[in-house]
Amino acid sequence: MAHFSYTAEKSDGEIYRGVTEAADRFDLYQIVRREGGRIVSVSEDSISGAWSITYWNAKFSTIKEYDKILFTRNLGAMLGAGLSLARALAVLERQTKNPRLAATIAQIASDVRHGEALHTSLAKFPRVFPRLTAAMVRAGEEGGDLSTSLQVTSDQLERMYDLKRKIRGALLYPAIIVIAIFGIGALMMVQVVPTLAATFKEMGAELPRSTSIVIAISDFLVRHTYLAIILIVGSIAGIYAGMKTKMGHRIADFIFLHVPAIGGMVREVNAARTSRTLASLSTSGVDVITSLEITHDVVQNSYFQEVIAEAGVAVGAGQPLSATFARHEHLYPPFVGEMMAVGEETGQTADMLKRLALFYENEIDRKTKDMSTIIEPFLMVFIGGAVGFFAISMISPIYQLSQNL
Repeated sequence: MAHFSYTAEKSDGEIYRGVTEAADRFDLYQIVRREGGRIVSVSEDSISGAWSITYWNAKFSTIKEYDKILFTRNLGAMLGAGLSLARALAVLERQTKNPRLAATIAQIASDVRHGEALHTSLAKFPRVFPRLTAAMVRAGEEGGDLSTSLQVTSDQLERMYDLKRKIRGALLYPAIIVIAIFGIGALMMVQVVPTLAATFKEMGAELPRSTSIVIAISDFLVRHTYLAIILIVGSIAGIYAGMKTKMGHRIADFIFLHVPAIGGMVREVNAARTSRTLASLSTSGVDVITSLEITHDVVQNSYFQEVIAEAGVAVGAGQPLSATFARHEHLYPPFVGEMMAVGEETGQTADMLKRLALFYENEIDRKTKDMSTIIEPFLMVFIGGAVGFFAISMISPIYQLSQNL
């Protein structure tokens, strides 16, 4: 496949430019003609493949979640305005400023021009477009309303993005406080404690065990600074790598579920994600079994994934969806099972799931705003304990020396 840059003219006289891949110039002419255009000028890129700067730029750049939201929203809007799918993809390819996303759209556009379904092409890029997107697009293509499905998809992705952003914002304040405490503690261990330790040694003071521990840590940090840095960085990297394993991920999920003030929010976040995803897929016409399989991927906590997997088996065996969630009220709040049951009884499951998702999203929004107030007492206890231990450890020998004098 060669890489071409071209200028074309539409039937109404509009001139536009495009970049695409084609087997040869004849194939390019056929592609543009199917779009309703006529080639004015064309040039084949002389540098391609691994020697191209564009190639490496697209290879290593990242695609932000908001870029994906804009892609689905704009594509749905252009299809709703009457543009053909190939033409809309060509416009998005030129407009996007992210080189990796542009390269991905170019490949999708090429697949579509060669007769491939949009959802099939999207499924080739699971790291860019989640399974949720491909499933909802497929439902839209099969139902003949791709534009609406894309709009629903963009709304779903935006809800998930806003939820994640609020949680990160709420945890930013305590994270900064904890990092600052450890930074100040390390500075005191390196600058202050050695001076006090030398004074205690000169005066022959009898040191309490807590003071000996603090001085031992200080000596290690001063004498083996680089080793200490390596150990700290290695420990952080080890914890991060461990959380990527199945066992580590399971342990992290358990801890988050049982941390005071955090566990309740974890349950509400997963309830919101589950309800919102099931509602979006149901609205788009995806069957319940497939919807649960996709929701299993969207919900990242392994304990909640087990409940969703169990619900898929139960629904396949003829049980109502609400029954499984009602059996796991220690994970999903009782309100989830009750609302699902009401939706199944009235035939308005999708509408009830939307209301359920909106309820928990509003709860999370309220709690994230109050997160600093909730976590502040725990931070104060932690800070007070750390400062108190250090103060007692350093002041006790000084007090004993003053008594001896």
